[in-house]
Amino acid sequence: MPELPEVETVRRGLLPAMEGRTILAADIRRPDLRFPFPERMAERLACARVLGLRRRSKYILADLSTGETLLVHLGMSGRMLISGAMPGAFHHDHPAPAKHDHVVFDMEGGARVTFNDARRFGAMDLMATVTADEHWLLREIGPEPLGNEFSEDYLVGRLKGRAMPVKAALLDQRVVAGLGNIYVCEVLHRARLDPRRKAGQVAAARIAALVPIIREVLGEAIEAGGSSLRDYRQADGELGYFQHTFRVYDREGAPCPTPGCAGTVGRIVQSGRSTFFCPRCQR
Repeated sequence: MPELPEVETVRRGLLPAMEGRTILAADIRRPDLRFPFPERMAERLACARVLGLRRRSKYILADLSTGETLLVHLGMSGRMLISGAMPGAFHHDHPAPAKHDHVVFDMEGGARVTFNDARRFGAMDLMATVTADEHWLLREIGPEPLGNEFSEDYLVGRLKGRAMPVKAALLDQRVVAGLGNIYVCEVLHRARLDPRRKAGQVAAARIAALVPIIREVLGEAIEAGGSSLRDYRQADGELGYFQHTFRVYDREGAPCPTPGCAGTVGRIVQSGRSTFFCPRCQR
């Protein structure tokens, strides 16, 4: 599933085609994805101007001139792809509809934004903008890791006394928004912290040190356009490239890249997910 860097990359890619522009028409080609689409979705989106395009955790939020906000979740395989006219780019004809093109937005200016989702685990919804933070998918999400609310003191306080492994704690969206399996593995390796350690037993200084490392890893991943594993694509159809700089994720059996460490990257399963780490230098 796309994590924060992938969703942020898609959001940025959509900005020229959507932000400040009117949705001329919305073609809804099925009744649902993971959940049913909201009632009269096409009618409610038609002629609405996109006032802002923002991200909350792994969700893209389009604030509309109608007073509603469109929520988009990419799910496992969702893609939002742009065709047609783009500012500063050549005009390209719109491709023929593909089998898994489920929602199509024709935008003012000639661009077309298509939501394609082969597995149909994605989601879309409409809600009042003023109460968007109370939407059932958003209301329990923790602070954004790149925002001011996510501080060393905050993380130390949230993990104090927690008996779950530190990896599981960082994956908890109620603790911090948007982190997934890939980036937590990378963060814990840079911090030289064993993912199996109970969060509440890790020294406060080591927990606090995770905050700048999380920001560093996410920043590098966003700069690289995210990580392309299986289905993920940027809005222009290009792959992300951060996977080429993974230190441990999906590198089982490779030498540990930590300078001076002679260890080998290992793999274990935690809560049904693969964890990649170096048993020698992560303690």
